[in-house]
Amino acid sequence: MMRTRFASANARETTLNLGRLGNMPKRRLLATVLSAAILMLGCSGGGDSGDPVGTAPPPPNPGPGQDRGCEGNCVTANSFLTVSDVETVIAQAVAEAQAQGVAATIAVVDRVGNVLGVYRMNGASPLVKISSERGVTGGLENLDVPSELAAIAKAVTGAYLSSEGNAFSTRTANQIVQEHFNPGEFNAVAGPLFGVQFSQLPCSDLSERLEPGIAAGIGPKRSPLGLSADPGGFPLYKDGTPIGGVGVAADPIYGLDLVISDSDRNPDELIATAATFGYAPPLERRGDRITVEGKTFRFSDVDFDDIASTPSSASSFASINGSMGQVLTVPAYFEGTIVPGTAFGTPQSGFRADTGAFVGEDAFILVDQNNANRYPPRDGTDGPGAITANEAEVILREALKIANRARAQIRQPISTPARVSISVVDTNGVVLAFARTRDAPIFGTEVSLQKARTAAFYSGAFAAADLQSLPPAAFLNVARLSASPPEVEFTVVGESPLDEYVDRVRSFIEQPNALADGAFAFSDRAGGNLSRPYYPDGIIGTDNGPFSRPFDRWSPFSDGIQLDLVYNTVALHVAHYLNQAGFALFLGTTQLAPAPSAANPVPLPDVARGSCTTLPRLPNGIQIFPGSVPIYRGSTLIGGIGVSGDGIDQDDMVSFLGLHNAGLLLNTGVGNAPKGIRADNLVPRNARLRYIQCPVAPFIDSTEQNVCEGK
Repeated sequence: MMRTRFASANARETTLNLGRLGNMPKRRLLATVLSAAILMLGCSGGGDSGDPVGTAPPPPNPGPGQDRGCEGNCVTANSFLTVSDVETVIAQAVAEAQAQGVAATIAVVDRVGNVLGVYRMNGASPLVKISSERGVTGGLENLDVPSELAAIAKAVTGAYLSSEGNAFSTRTANQIVQEHFNPGEFNAVAGPLFGVQFSQLPCSDLSERLEPGIAAGIGPKRSPLGLSADPGGFPLYKDGTPIGGVGVAADPIYGLDLVISDSDRNPDELIATAATFGYAPPLERRGDRITVEGKTFRFSDVDFDDIASTPSSASSFASINGSMGQVLTVPAYFEGTIVPGTAFGTPQSGFRADTGAFVGEDAFILVDQNNANRYPPRDGTDGPGAITANEAEVILREALKIANRARAQIRQPISTPARVSISVVDTNGVVLAFARTRDAPIFGTEVSLQKARTAAFYSGAFAAADLQSLPPAAFLNVARLSASPPEVEFTVVGESPLDEYVDRVRSFIEQPNALADGAFAFSDRAGGNLSRPYYPDGIIGTDNGPFSRPFDRWSPFSDGIQLDLVYNTVALHVAHYLNQAGFALFLGTTQLAPAPSAANPVPLPDVARGSCTTLPRLPNGIQIFPGSVPIYRGSTLIGGIGVSGDGIDQDDMVSFLGLHNAGLLLNTGVGNAPKGIRADNLVPRNARLRYIQCPVAPFIDSTEQNVCEGK
């Protein structure tokens, strides 16, 4: 068993939970209990009126995507949120919050994560408590965080998970990150995006920041708390294309819904629903019209007929700004003046169509403020035998070809090609090439890179030494917060040693030199098997995998090695934010940083780019759901390829088959790991690890089946 050390109960009980102060409503106001049969049919509150724009009335002159939905081609230079749009979204949210008798913090972002507006109503709680409400201690559990950071994370999630082919919400995210899919279905495997919550991190080397030298609209931007599974975050659409997201924090708990077989009346979700009036996704693109493994995604437990206000009659923003609340400055995210968003696909957004190596594959790339490709194909950095620039280009091109032929899983219409992001890295974690197919959801940009690095890391002979070199994750809580003087005191309520994961893996798979000899190739599917709170995945009553906490100490906010690797840096970022908000910081009686002053405006600096783990090979953390494989030259590890954005079987296939086909073309020894060293040769606890899982008949243009078999 891994030892996770905790302080005394008395230390934990000293936590001041400002997020619960005041006469706030309960988190869930149960209205209707739905039967399991209705759940399986995808019912999520509200009726189907056949409305072409989802749940909002159609505009007077419907655009090309409002009446039938888009397939990745509707975005134009006018597909962005104007200042007036942002103000309307906020005003509609405020009207519903008033009608519900609560005060809220509201955030609006554009499609690439630029924060366009943050508004706090008078009386809204400054803090929310992170909690799964499972009684778990450690990780992010019970940590009080600023409500504006929670609202931003929700807005980013709604924007990043959605595309012209699918509209997902934070309630969708809630469904796909828990220990079972669906939550509550015992002995079902974990959610397909198990672990995605720890992406888009504020310490990432890929995500851009609001800072000097970076153009204002360039994305993708980071999220202060990663992706959110707390209902109350939705995408925003115009003419069938996503243009951003809105997030609401009124509920004092920043958590998740453990029971999805009922229909909640969550205040955050009601307010956020009202905010989307006139900006809702096409009905046929909502998550509750998309199925995976025979199960329908959830989009919302409420609809426009459930809200208490009339959004079209909401007061103007000018009339509520300063009277009902005020626009906030959010250091490192928002400068306090509402701004317009950027149009996705333009250089100003950080994403544009490729005009170079991948132009024939309808590919898009990341660009900097000078419109230059951030990640053009380049040589590897790890010595003789490294991946060459030409090899990186061919690997990525062949993966793009597979994606463009593959039938998508998580989007409409069903004949759409898979929309994914693809990253190629060397064993040092250096990006050798990146591209994405048309209309891939933004979240996959960061996640594909996490996946590629994770596969290369776990397959290397350096993994054990790297993990053993790290300090333990030191779990914090707020022991005291005072407004006069402005001070925050933290306590350490527990710690999790990183080196113990090495010992646990070695014992679990019965390989005494695991992670130090490079003897086995680990895909993200294999590493993910070892990162679940049950092994085999989802089977109640079994032990946890060696990279996970036991289920009684596990939650999506405390999942094991994935969070432990990045916890200290993420906590430092939150501390930096509180410091920039004007608070002096203490750890017990030791001052970490004084309050900012004119002479010392940034006493506690923000975390450095690429510092998530402090390991150079994992600068943006790891990922633990499928979609990556390591890259070999013969039997020598030389890198990894990661894919994200569609169904996880599609992601597996694009990485594995794309690499296989590239190897055949190149004839340089580059390809997948030799069959004899793949992790599916390991059978811990009499349950074989999985390496990849490809769709049976995956292509739009072919009836070919079992396309990965024998390769």
